[in-house]
Amino acid sequence: MRGVPRERPDEFGGRAFLTDDEFLKRIDQDEQTLRQQLRGPYGARNDLRSRTFRATSLVVDPADGKIPPLTADAAGRATARDRGSFGGGPFDGPEDFGLFDRCITRGVVGSVLPVIYGNGNRIVQTPGAVAISYEMVHDTRIIPLDGRPHPGPHLSLYLGDSRGHWEGQTLVVESANFTDRTSIAENSNGLHHSAALRLVERITRVAADILDYRVTIDDPGTYTRPWTMALSLTSPRGYDLLPYECHEGNHGLPNILSAERAEDRAIAADAARGVYRERRRLGVNPNAPAAEGSER
Repeated sequence: MRGVPRERPDEFGGRAFLTDDEFLKRIDQDEQTLRQQLRGPYGARNDLRSRTFRATSLVVDPADGKIPPLTADAAGRATARDRGSFGGGPFDGPEDFGLFDRCITRGVVGSVLPVIYGNGNRIVQTPGAVAISYEMVHDTRIIPLDGRPHPGPHLSLYLGDSRGHWEGQTLVVESANFTDRTSIAENSNGLHHSAALRLVERITRVAADILDYRVTIDDPGTYTRPWTMALSLTSPRGYDLLPYECHEGNHGLPNILSAERAEDRAIAADAARGVYRERRRLGVNPNAPAAEGSER
């Protein structure tokens, strides 16, 4: 599904699917992308992707394929990329980084949306529960099917509190009691939702190797109306979930924090010499002319 945009481009209007000619162009684009990936550092995992889909967008409701407008409260809210390894600081401690940076979670929706690698899901079904594991950051959700109610509103979880039931051949999972620290975006890198978020996921087997996955996002603290995305989850032959040793390989946080502490010492040393300057930030050209009255 990586070839399908999240929101529908204007050129498709109200059409949910590509025409035959448009579909052939997307197949060609996907094949080009695959060839590039096979030459890149993650190629060994991407050679298993073999499907191209006709959907013009992941968003299927509203009918125009667009995410609804934000509420006034959410319009000025920071995104995960404004801070941490994607932003300009502050870098005072690990709490200044997003949950994905910290190898904690990508959130429910952020763990399903297609990204460059690590897209595997494992779903284990038992008579009384379903467990869903995600390859990247290795979250696992345990979803009871026995009709128990949600706990009270005083419990807040990164992945929410989930309860499932069957409607015919469709597994329906309702989740509530979220924190406001994850996002409805790939790797949870987008605008943070509010704690009022409620998700309804619907998972239906439509072929031996395809699950239709639909998630409705109802967050009156962030969006002006509920909206739905749909994905086809495939099961390529030979695909296995690999261990995702995020903490073991997470050099980003200690490197960024140690560099910031080095900058602290450099600023203090400059001040001791009578040189006062602003803190260097990502995206600032160190060779740019100094402001009047300052030194570099």
